[in-house]
Amino acid sequence: MFGGKRFDPDKEIPDLTAKTILVTGGNNGLGLETCRQLAKHNAHIYLAARTPSKAESAIADIKGTAPNANITFLELDLASLESVKKAADTFSAESDRLDVLINNAGVMALPASTTKEGYEIQFGTNHIGHFLFTKLLMPTLQRTAESRIVNLSSEGHRLPPKGGLALKDAQSNMASYNTWVRYGQSKLANILFTRELSRRYPAIKSVSLHPGGIDTGLSLGFQKAHPWLAVFLRPIASPFLTTVQKGALTQLFAATSEEAKTGTYYVPTATENAGSKYSQDSKLAGELWDWTEQTLAEHGY
Repeated sequence: MFGGKRFDPDKEIPDLTAKTILVTGGNNGLGLETCRQLAKHNAHIYLAARTPSKAESAIADIKGTAPNANITFLELDLASLESVKKAADTFSAESDRLDVLINNAGVMALPASTTKEGYEIQFGTNHIGHFLFTKLLMPTLQRTAESRIVNLSSEGHRLPPKGGLALKDAQSNMASYNTWVRYGQSKLANILFTRELSRRYPAIKSVSLHPGGIDTGLSLGFQKAHPWLAVFLRPIASPFLTTVQKGALTQLFAATSEEAKTGTYYVPTATENAGSKYSQDSKLAGELWDWTEQTLAEHGY
């Protein structure tokens, strides 16, 4: 789908000794591959995941190829603000530095439902959960020289509601909206969040990206929501999907390369992209930030 530059993790990721990197959703798919490659270069990895058993299996998998990997499991459920706060507190108590925060976890095309606090599940998980997590970790990021934030978005950001964001409906399951429109809103929010981060915190490099069409566990949400359509589309889509190894390249670039530019949206592999009209709207980015801050304040965060 996209061309781009070549990025060889073995040759281009520098030595990461003494660096601390936190990856949400590090137990499978792109997150697992990202943790694997970074661990090979001596970073201390915090692998954040919802299920301890799956995280332990992922850590064992990584150590199969990187025996000396330094990996710490961090329990995190992005659909629960209480869990997000607990995870941030745990990390902050254990580490006095955070060189790279990779907000990799996400859900896609789920049936209409809500988070623990009642927000549309995709928007609540992909945006609100990561916003709070980043907010709570910001003091550590600011104390760490040359820190970075990497937010995974998607070309699905081009499919949001009319006007870009339907914030007045976000505290509901938004069942009247198509599942892809709900997903599009959450992914647009990831880019807008990144742009506003780069404006408010210029000392921190903040990057958003689309990893490409990847055959990962993220598609399970779509399969559950539309089982018959998934069976029909799979043979058609498969030739256009890339491997997890290739899919992780853009976020590895964003996390480690000096060439990565703050406030920029990248598509595979590490190609700058303007994104949609809504994704470039600084007013919309500010409105999203203010709404999210107010929403979190209502819950005591």
